[in-house]
Amino acid sequence: MKKLLIIGASVLQLPAIIRAKEMGLCVAVADFNPEAIGIPYADRYYNVSTIDEVGVYNAAKDFGADGIMTLATDMPMRALAYATKKLGIPGISYDTAIKSTDKGEMIKAFKEHNVSHPWYYIVSDIMELEKVAYNITYPCISKPTDNSGSRGVMLINSEDELKKAVEYSSSQGRKGGVIIEEYMKGFEVSVEIIVLDGVCHILQVTDKLTTGAPHFVEMGHSQPSGLPEDKIEEIHTLAKKAVFAVGITNGPAHVEIMLTENGPKMIELGARMGGDCITTHLVPLSTGIDMVKATIDIALGQVPDIMPKFHKGSAIRFLDAPCGEIAEITGCDNAKEIDGIREISLTKKVGDMSGSIDSSTDRLGFVIAQQDTSAKAIESCEKALEFIKINIK
Repeated sequence: MKKLLIIGASVLQLPAIIRAKEMGLCVAVADFNPEAIGIPYADRYYNVSTIDEVGVYNAAKDFGADGIMTLATDMPMRALAYATKKLGIPGISYDTAIKSTDKGEMIKAFKEHNVSHPWYYIVSDIMELEKVAYNITYPCISKPTDNSGSRGVMLINSEDELKKAVEYSSSQGRKGGVIIEEYMKGFEVSVEIIVLDGVCHILQVTDKLTTGAPHFVEMGHSQPSGLPEDKIEEIHTLAKKAVFAVGITNGPAHVEIMLTENGPKMIELGARMGGDCITTHLVPLSTGIDMVKATIDIALGQVPDIMPKFHKGSAIRFLDAPCGEIAEITGCDNAKEIDGIREISLTKKVGDMSGSIDSSTDRLGFVIAQQDTSAKAIESCEKALEFIKINIK
């Protein structure tokens, strides 16, 4: 029986844990939280932080792992690269792990390989801001170099807002580094990719809906993209260049792109499956491709099946509510009866607090739909949201 170590056992990694067990694998999970939701589904648990490189390696060695994987989160990729290299099993290089998790190193790689990207400045701390402040044009964006999920992202409209925004972004990172970059206006998409032996296979392009300024938190996704075919081709070309710029030769990639009036430009990418149910739910619903299984197969050194089985539309929309204590949630049963609705999930319950949507963790839940087209799937999601009422005290 093949053995798979999954880094992380949160709700984000749960689909991989369940799928791996369905595949007949022996599964271990590594997570610092002994109460993580995915632990009961696994065969073995290691109380190790997902970013502890030596700890993950020791866990994988003790388990006798044939493969290691994670999904939806960036920072465990360094531990994955470290452990797979030492064990001689499939995985990305440590250099690729750095370039795909540090936004500063990532955009430097884009520049080096002539991948279209926004202008940028990188500061390691607030003291360095004075060296670049006079070159900055507004509006612009600041974000930590080593975080994800829209954490620490700020829109800066003027010089008066610069220092406070950079301080906020710095506080949301692990090492304090901040990247200040061009505020790109346009239409945002992501590209879901599997790379096999250096060949980039694009599975789907995802349209995105965000809160907009100041934090740009994603509130919806839909597949396939509704953009014109010529724009899709430009996006494909850029995504492939970006993936190879950071050195991904085998495995999944999640590439985020802004289609501006001057063509597509890179936002950032991850050398892993995308989160927000994009790759675990939307890709299978729109293409029939089991991207979780494909990623597991690659981690085990096996050839995955990435041939589309059909062409449909899928969408997800996230829930929010006014600020305050949640007093009542109603309408979910009626929402489930909407044609095309495949899943409804609430991440908060009565008694929890609803706040402003500053990052992806502030959302209250989601609805997922499958229809003949992405437009119809979006319509089903929006109808379901009309039924779900979150009452605040």
